[in-house]
Amino acid sequence: MKKILIIQNKRIGDVLISSVIANNIKKIFPESRVDFMVYDYTTGVIENNPNIDVIIPINEKELKKIPNLIKMIGKIRKEKYDIIFDPYSKLQSRLICYFSKAKYRIGNKRKHKKLPLHFYSHPINLLDEKTQICGKAIEDRINLITSVFPLENPDFEPKITLKESEKSYPKLDKYKHPVLMLGILGSTPQKSMPYEYIAEIVDYITSNHKVHILFNYAPHQKAEADKIYELCQNKESIILDIYEDSIRGFVRLMYACDLMVANEGGIVHIAKALNKPTFTIFSPYVNKDHWASFEDGKQHESIHLLEEKPDLFDTFTFEERKKIEENPHDLYKQLTPKMIIPKLEKFLALHLKN
Repeated sequence: MKKILIIQNKRIGDVLISSVIANNIKKIFPESRVDFMVYDYTTGVIENNPNIDVIIPINEKELKKIPNLIKMIGKIRKEKYDIIFDPYSKLQSRLICYFSKAKYRIGNKRKHKKLPLHFYSHPINLLDEKTQICGKAIEDRINLITSVFPLENPDFEPKITLKESEKSYPKLDKYKHPVLMLGILGSTPQKSMPYEYIAEIVDYITSNHKVHILFNYAPHQKAEADKIYELCQNKESIILDIYEDSIRGFVRLMYACDLMVANEGGIVHIAKALNKPTFTIFSPYVNKDHWASFEDGKQHESIHLLEEKPDLFDTFTFEERKKIEENPHDLYKQLTPKMIIPKLEKFLALHLKN
């Protein structure tokens, strides 16, 4: 039996899309044991995945301490893995790969960093551009497999597996109209729209559709969520007494909702993995080709300032483009509700039908 390890030490969306490695490597080696190392706060998106045998949760801050990293390297080496996949290729994971002595150590090359190739037995080039509707981030992960092992008919879709007990959410039973999950804040300030724009979009939705709205935000963003709520005019359509502060709790709640409108982030990938329609508002600095997955103009739709004002980006120098990620707020202000709402309305009309 082959022992396989996948290391994905990053945020929720990255962990979920990296689960496609587990789903596909099990097709090649069905009798293998597949372990998945992730930060402890992200485990909720891969729990119960039938293609993952062991989840190894680690604390992000603790792993940065050299003694703890050394202990983890020793633990992984003792497991004697045959294959290790390292899609994100952080220094920590590269060291774990190298000292593991696994025969197949498969990770992405990073073009902007000159790294010794011996970290991996199989250093794989990132794809130049996407060729599949799944988006480049998922395609790059499948490419880690297909560059080394033969794989017929890859499965590009991340999936979240729920227990039967998780498929009901009684708190929503009393609401007769559809429930829309609104991701009002991104996972970082750089992924969050101006608050007044969010409130305007909320008011448009509630004024034109019979729908209930749930706000989603991280627990530490509660004060910011309250500010957005106060800016909204039609507060009666907003459900305030239902909120989940864990990833698995959010998964259950999202499964009970009808659709999602959100700033781009991990919650969008969760909704897609639950087969819920999504409308995504991209931060100006995010590369849409990387993270926009399965967009067909119907089930999944999105908007990006680059598509609405392509000439705007042509005026930036290379140095200015690099600074957009640090402070995209001035550009975000140009992605106005007036620009968003026509595209959003087509999506809502298709899925709410009221």
